Amino acid sequence: MRRLTMIAASLALTAAAASPALAALKPGASAPDFTTTAAKAGNTFGFSLSKQLKKGPVVLYFFPAAFTSGCTVEANQFAEATDEFAKYGATVIGLSADPIDKLAKFSTSECRSKFAVAMASPTTIAAYDAKLIFGKSNRTSYFITPQGKITAVHSDLDYRQHVPEMLKAAKAWAGTKK
Repeated sequence: MRRLTMIAASLALTAAAASPALAALKPGASAPDFTTTAAKAGNTFGFSLSKQLKKGPVVLYFFPAAFTSGCTVEANQFAEATDEFAKYGATVIGLSADPIDKLAKFSTSECRSKFAVAMASPTTIAAYDAKLIFGKSNRTSYFITPQGKITAVHSDLDYRQHVPEMLKAAKAWAGTKK
């Protein structure tokens, strides 16, 4: 029975991956605030979006599951780009429905201790319209200004354009501050 469940889940994920995900939150929308547990460099801490936004803009990216092939490559790409995001004043935060112990390991190995990853509750996933299947989030990235406004969204299960699209948004935002 467990094997049939795994096969069904695999088929559902494959079907979902065949078409791009669509985010309902559009540029100009207010980013829903949330509080959760996050990890960076293996250390856990409380995270609040509103508190983080007081420090500057946030690149908030949802991903389906830590240690899967696409999510690993995406985390590596965000880690490589973390310094460039910081140059534009932006902080990267990854969100997944995974448990915090798994995310703590992921934050060290795949995020290379460069940025935090946090637990996404079903409420947060729903608020950002980032639901995929079986309680997992899809792959959606948001650029959120310090005022809590979404200025860019990229929603696609293919990880390859998330970092370039969010860097473009960060650069555009920083250009408005000069």
